[in-house]
Amino acid sequence: MVKERGQKVIASNRKARHDYTILDTFEAGVQLVGTEVKSLRMGRASLVDAFAQVDNNEIWLHALHIPEYVAGTWTNHEVRRKRKLLLHRAEIERLIGKTKESGLSLIPLSMYFKDGYVKIELALARGKKSYDKRQDLAKRDADREIQKAHGRALKGRY
Repeated sequence: MVKERGQKVIASNRKARHDYTILDTFEAGVQLVGTEVKSLRMGRASLVDAFAQVDNNEIWLHALHIPEYVAGTWTNHEVRRKRKLLLHRAEIERLIGKTKESGLSLIPLSMYFKDGYVKIELALARGKKSYDKRQDLAKRDADREIQKAHGRALKGRY
């Protein structure tokens, strides 16, 4: 059997970048059962309510929605069970320190296959206030207008 190469995105949490200020990102493996992997290969997952939490010096992913595998039997997995994240001990210790001392959260940004293995892009993030979100939207709109004006100027149309 030929081993997969490259990266294939399964799910992404686009709203996380709107609701949180991303400070640092990590790549973590996920401990899964067989029917979960088969369901993910069909491209079915949702990171909308998912978050990671420290428990007994391990990092667990909560509220990740992986639907049941349609061709599965009584051995199918629970849809929203907590799943263990696989990180190096030094990364775990660093994340434990950061989340305890400064009130940061661990938010999954995307889930993907990398060389046949399921990986999660985990972000160390701080929640944004509503005025921060408005400022980001205003800045993005202003940048878009600048780009449009610049493009029109290059083409000779004002």
